[in-house]
Parts: sequence; structure tokens; C-alpha cells
Amino acid sequence: MRVVFPGSFDPATQGHLDVARRAAGMFDEVVVCVLTNPGKAGRLPLAERLALLTDMTSDLANVTVDSSSGRLLVDYCREAGIGTVIRGMRNLADVAHELPMAQMNRHLTGIETLFVPADPAQAHVSSTLITATTRK
Repeated sequence: MRVVFPGSFDPATQGHLDVARRAAGMFDEVVVCVLTNPGKAGRLPLAERLALLTDMTSDLANVTVDSSSGRLLVDYCREAGIGTVIRGMRNLADVAHELPMAQMNRHLTGIETLFVPADPAQAHVSSTLITATTRK
């Protein structure tokens, strides 16, 4: 089964890598897809995020890195022949944010979303927090 692990990954964290590794152990192919989030002011250009993720996942033979911009995740999934989305969950705020989207995606397109609980050692880290604390 082919699945997608989407996100802005700006920057990619060890928590993201943990979710990708765990998904790689459960599925035939994992596509880590860097999406553009217009509501998030990021630090790293797309090319750097792709290179970083490619390097971070280089030891995972069944993980590839891709990107998508200007279209819905469900459209990317349909075009790529992917029927399942993987989302890492750190806390209840993540669940509150992701659950309605997962339900709507399933209702409209049949795409399923699987939530992977974060490793407790990584659960306090977020790309947004890293970006906010490292701004000059």
C-alpha cells in the first residue's frame, strides 16, 4: 500500500522523521510530501526542505520525497494513486485541527487518514515553535 505523509516540514524535525520511519515499517511505500502552507510564514525555501527530508530519510528504501503546491492534498492523492494519509499527532490541539479535515477528506473522496501518535520524547517540538524561537 502506498501512503502520503504531508506537511510543510519547515523545518523538518526529529518528530517528522520518527513518523516517517514508523510509517515505512507499516506500508510498502511512503511519500513524504512537502506542501505549501500559505498561512504559515516559513524560513526555509522549498528546495532546502526537500533536500533536508531526502537526506533525513535516505536510509529508508521505501520512502520518497515529493512536493505539491497550489492544489488540495486530496487532488495530489488522486493523481498519485494514494488512498491513505498519515498524520503525526502530538497533542489534543493536533487532533482538533486534523480530525475535521480527515473526516471531510473521507466523506468527499474516500481517502482515509491514519493518525500516528508522537513519540513522547518528541511531542513538545513543532516546526512552528522552532521557527518562532529561531527568528532573528
